[in-house]
Amino acid sequence: MDPVAPVRRRGRPPTADRNAADTRARIRAAALDLFAERGFHATGVAEIGARADVQRGALYYHIGSKQELLWEILADYTRLLLDDAEHILARRAEPDQTLRMLIRSHVELIVTHRRAVAVHLRDASALSPERAVALQRLRDRLQRHWQDVIDAGHAAGRLRSADHVVTNGLLGMLNSLGYWYREHGAHTPAEIADILTDTILSGLVVADENTKG
Repeated sequence: MDPVAPVRRRGRPPTADRNAADTRARIRAAALDLFAERGFHATGVAEIGARADVQRGALYYHIGSKQELLWEILADYTRLLLDDAEHILARRAEPDQTLRMLIRSHVELIVTHRRAVAVHLRDASALSPERAVALQRLRDRLQRHWQDVIDAGHAAGRLRSADHVVTNGLLGMLNSLGYWYREHGAHTPAEIADILTDTILSGLVVADENTKG
């Protein structure tokens, strides 16, 4: 009997795949830095390639277009917010406790990914119409989760209001961290989360009758 021929894997070998992934990661990191520093429109493809140490021809092979890089940067950090929110909701805690966890998660992720947030606040309008719609769908899903928690808290008598103004205002305030947070400021991200959570919930949570004087 003839020996069984080894199965040949299609596509590039693992080493080539790893090298391509590393190159793509360098390009995205360079694009994120430059978009955050200068803005999407003021950043040239050649500058991204120089920062990532990738030649122009190889750059287009790995990214397709500058706008595609913008989409990936914005979509990835939005998915992180969405995934963390969904993990928190899966714990099925009381609505006010869930809201507390959501606020802390959002603050910490916004601070960690503040460069992507800054790019989003300034340059999201540069996305193609199709990509803009896709990004808005992700953001709508995230906001829906927050609204569901606030609705549940209000229905249970634990939160004073379920008005969409509250949800919009709350998320807008948290997202604004991308504008004013400074890494070496007076407060750590955890401290900022505590301050904002206590301030927000003190006005939104219905006081326990047993704690009233």
